[in-house]
Amino acid sequence: MDFNQLFRDRTKQFSIAIIRSLSPLPYSDDLSVIRKQIIRSSTSVAANYRAACRARSEKEKFAKICIVVEEIDETQFWLELTEELEYLNYEKSSA
Repeated sequence: MDFNQLFRDRTKQFSIAIIRSLSPLPYSDDLSVIRKQIIRSSTSVAANYRAACRARSEKEKFAKICIVVEEIDETQFWLELTEELEYLNYEKSSA
């Protein structure tokens, strides 16, 4: 099994799911800022994982994977905010 391809696909699908779940939300200034941050950080996860797969050295790969970890943590932070602010109900939206 090609785990690099598996994770490239999973991180890309994660980004797509984020965009699709946030796009229908109504416009407001505060939600717009949060939505942009979530989309940027979630798509950065996928982009940086792909870059890690093309790394020219183990040090470069490690650096890119560290960025992936930071971006997924940031995405989690923004998603927690949307839940606490009750913009999204994750129990209903995950069904």
